[in-house]
Amino acid sequence: MIPFFVQFKCELGKSYAVANAIAEAEIASEIYSTAGEYDLLVKFYVDRTTDIGHFVAEKVQVIPGIKDTHTIITFKAFGPK
Repeated sequence: MIPFFVQFKCELGKSYAVANAIAEAEIASEIYSTAGEYDLLVKFYVDRTTDIGHFVAEKVQVIPGIKDTHTIITFKAFGPK
């Protein structure tokens, strides 16, 4: 599985509705509300054969209340050995 993150800007007053819709769709691993330029940070995992661009466009950006997204592709996770 390949992890990646998406930051979300939501329409005013819609961040909790967007977070709940993502949770109900059961497509995300973790969902966080954040302060600053973006309202939500969401971690996704997809199969190695899945096109991340299509996944975001077809499964994520179609959720009502999303104003903008910023996708972050990750390379390697570091931790204790």
